[in-house]
Amino acid sequence: MSNQVNKKMIERTARPHTLAGAVGGLLRIFGARVSDADLAARWAEIMGPDIGGVSTLAAIKKTPNGKFNIAVRPMNPAFALQLSYQSAEITKRVNKYFGYDAVNKVTFRK
Repeated sequence: MSNQVNKKMIERTARPHTLAGAVGGLLRIFGARVSDADLAARWAEIMGPDIGGVSTLAAIKKTPNGKFNIAVRPMNPAFALQLSYQSAEITKRVNKYFGYDAVNKVTFRK
């Protein structure tokens, strides 16, 4: 019995969860979109397989005008050019996620 308990404890501590991820999952159930942390946690889902499959969200920074500067990191540097051609689509999907014109600028990091 104690082996099962120890195994479950190891599984729980092996993969720590953030509060934003837990709250984001709960809010997803209710359909609410709230934070940039939730955007980071759900990047692949929001971008879809064509963009989310080849990139990650590297940084998101709120500007003084209330919009976001988004930095996208391709999983392979060869995808940087392809993703730069899709910056309008990335902007469109993030704006759709937040429900308003939220993106100020999209940049790409190698």
